[in-house]
Amino acid sequence: MRLSDDVLLDLMARFQAEMVKGLARDTNPTATLKMLPTFVRSIPDGTEKGEFLALDLGGSRFRVLKVKVSENGKQNVQMESQFYPTPQEIIHGSGTDLFQYVADCLADFMETKNIKHKKFPLGFTLSFPYIQRKLEEGILICWTKHFKARGVQQTDVVKSLQKALRKHQDIDVDILALVNDTVGTMMTCGYDDQRCEVGVIIGTGTNACYMEEMSNIDLVEGDEGRMCINTEWGAFGDDTSLDDIRTEFDKEIDLGSFNPGKQLFEKMISGLYLGELVRIILLKMTREGLLFNGKLSTALCTKGKIETKHIAAMEKYKEGLSNTKEILTELGLAPSEDDCIAVQHVCTVVSFRSANLCAAALAAILTRLRENKKLTRLRTTVGVDGTLYKIHPQYAKRLHKVVRRLVPNCDVRFLVSESGSGKGAAMVTAVACRLLSQRKQVNEVLGLFKLTKENLIGVKNRMRAELEYGLKKETHPTATVKMLPTYVYGTPDGTENGKFLALDLGGTNFRVLLVKIRSGRSKSVRMYNKIFAIPLEIMQGTGEELFDHIVQCIADFLEYMGIKGARLPLGFTFSFPCRQASIDKGTLVGWTKGFKATDCEGEDVVDMLREAIKRRNEFDLDIVAVVNDTVGTMMTCGYEDPNCEIGLIAGTGSNVCYMEDMRNIEIVEGDEGKMCINTEWGGFGDNGCIDDLRTKYDKEVDEGSLNPGEQRYEKMTSGMYLGEIVRQILIDLTKQGLLFRGQISERLRTRGIFETKFLSQIESDRLVLLQVRRILQQLGLDSTCDDSIIVKEVCGSVSKRAAQLCGAGLAAIVEKIRENRNLEHLKTTVGVDGTLYKLHPHFSRILQETVKELAPQCDVTFMLSEDGSGKGAALITAVAKRVHNVAEN
Repeated sequence: MRLSDDVLLDLMARFQAEMVKGLARDTNPTATLKMLPTFVRSIPDGTEKGEFLALDLGGSRFRVLKVKVSENGKQNVQMESQFYPTPQEIIHGSGTDLFQYVADCLADFMETKNIKHKKFPLGFTLSFPYIQRKLEEGILICWTKHFKARGVQQTDVVKSLQKALRKHQDIDVDILALVNDTVGTMMTCGYDDQRCEVGVIIGTGTNACYMEEMSNIDLVEGDEGRMCINTEWGAFGDDTSLDDIRTEFDKEIDLGSFNPGKQLFEKMISGLYLGELVRIILLKMTREGLLFNGKLSTALCTKGKIETKHIAAMEKYKEGLSNTKEILTELGLAPSEDDCIAVQHVCTVVSFRSANLCAAALAAILTRLRENKKLTRLRTTVGVDGTLYKIHPQYAKRLHKVVRRLVPNCDVRFLVSESGSGKGAAMVTAVACRLLSQRKQVNEVLGLFKLTKENLIGVKNRMRAELEYGLKKETHPTATVKMLPTYVYGTPDGTENGKFLALDLGGTNFRVLLVKIRSGRSKSVRMYNKIFAIPLEIMQGTGEELFDHIVQCIADFLEYMGIKGARLPLGFTFSFPCRQASIDKGTLVGWTKGFKATDCEGEDVVDMLREAIKRRNEFDLDIVAVVNDTVGTMMTCGYEDPNCEIGLIAGTGSNVCYMEDMRNIEIVEGDEGKMCINTEWGGFGDNGCIDDLRTKYDKEVDEGSLNPGEQRYEKMTSGMYLGEIVRQILIDLTKQGLLFRGQISERLRTRGIFETKFLSQIESDRLVLLQVRRILQQLGLDSTCDDSIIVKEVCGSVSKRAAQLCGAGLAAIVEKIRENRNLEHLKTTVGVDGTLYKLHPHFSRILQETVKELAPQCDVTFMLSEDGSGKGAALITAVAKRVHNVAEN
């Protein structure tokens, strides 16, 4: 029975392999570790409160408890409980009688405590193996220990209890949770120490549970978060895999038990069997003349005469020997001093082996936790309950020592559970109640972001009306969707040729490009560019400083490329709303995206650029076109696909342009052909037409922005604002105590910390919650698993709404083109650019699905644009040059 560390390490490895088998769907049926999902997804966080009832069935006595959990500044748990006997005729009778007895005891308890008039949530602890598909059900697999009520196996014990409770019309309880006693132990300790993620019972029976990553649990849908797994480790070795360490005494115990061949690991460890193991060993030694002069007594030959409490007494420090003498004498034996020492030694060997086996299995679980978390060192707490652990004088000390030796890279705190399984059931119920009410509150907030099909059709129709207002002469000045003419009359036809310069200003970076376009069969576009930063003081300084800085960057680039002398045609991508009177004139309507340079609004940006070039007096350029990045996107894709007549940007900002029939553009002379219209749709809703869809969070983001009241649609759909909406929601949920334990960190109060790239990372399907927690940690947010799930849902709701709103707007555009042409069916391509569309894991899919649903008569292809603002600007310049040359000839 002595096990070396090598043997224990080997056992650890076997146990780990068996855990993996139990978690996988295909191998679970043959695994001895059943690894049962408990549907307990969260340990207490200290904010639980309320009054709960709990039932605890599974040991020698049955207990009913009333548990009051309060949270007034400090956690506090008050308990009242009553024990009831579990008579043989009840636990060996029919299942119906057993549950009726439980219900009667509960009614009696409520009567005594005078609480029949109140409704209570109830947690039910059942210390037997059962299968759960949800927290409030359990199909009993089999009875263990000494229970064997008929007709209960393979049935739902919660249903049976509910049925029995119906006979008591005067009590109102809601069974919210069925809990295994091991889980109860983990939860009780988890209330006092939030690091607790393992529960172990070493008593009449033995078992363990721990928090496993959902992504590893094949038997339950979903990959988010963690769930407590009840290992049912008592059955480890039932497939003969422990036969090499089982002794003849273990085999004898097993044959004499009421479930031969089952729970073999438990039979080497738990209190129900240790006394009997010692008795069988002493019997053999006496028969061989090694003890008591070979004289047996009737008691020594009687099953069950030595109990675990006797072993505990015999191994007591100091008085152990005198206890041994007394116990042996009571068994009708006449022990000598040497007999007593030998018997005491037998007890030590048997109980030490039990602790060793427990330690090896626990070490396997701790190693799994550490590996799941990808840590080199694990700090964790193990909650422990059970009479053997608690009353045996040496057991706990031995167990701790061996565990620490087997897993030196785990810092383990062992916490004894006080009144574990009953209070644990109440704690699980309290957590279930907390999660239910949290879920309700979270759903209320996220419900504000859910858009019905009716909502989306409404957005499409209103957008359609605003497009018309922007095109009509009399309504154009007051229209929120500006519908700016771009004087781009066509998309590339493939004959474009030459060298062009392009400038790209639209965000915090400014680019200068040289673009070489070749036509003919070997059609190609080659680009050389340099990126320059625009410091905040220049973005928000004077217009003159801004344009001088731009010209300085151009000079650096021309120098760098060695082309300072050439007078090249230039296209200027200027991604802000501009009113154009021709292709090379653009009056800034208003700054967006954080720019605030003075003396620019209402001025022609091309003139400002020309003047800055003159001031520098080093080179001259032919400024052919001022271009919006959205138009550039359409042109880039149009170069590849002649069907492309819409450009969409879904990035930092949000905008669309499309080819409109000249006859519909009242603000420009002429009815022939088409012209690209830059819708500047970000301002949609500035007249209040989508206020019914704006939430208080949208209003907060708007009020804190540089341009309150403007660009409302953009603020609900673009990358610059989505992270900020998420931050506002997180603050609100934290204030309600639903996140981050109600603590708002300084970082969370900081505007702009929650960048949209974090949304893309958090929503990525490949990310497990551990990585989500790391992202939140970078933001100074210490999140639990539950927090991470909620944050992920918040991000998902905000970005889904953004994609749907964008899709509804785009559906209005494609429908307009279809009706312009009197077509039954339109086939068209949208050129798309922007980080949100390209990098977010779901945005593009949801946007496409929305367009398809709202514009079923349009067959829309989406094409990713490669560098619309650079290459696109050069292509527009090339097309403009081509058209100009044709006109001159």
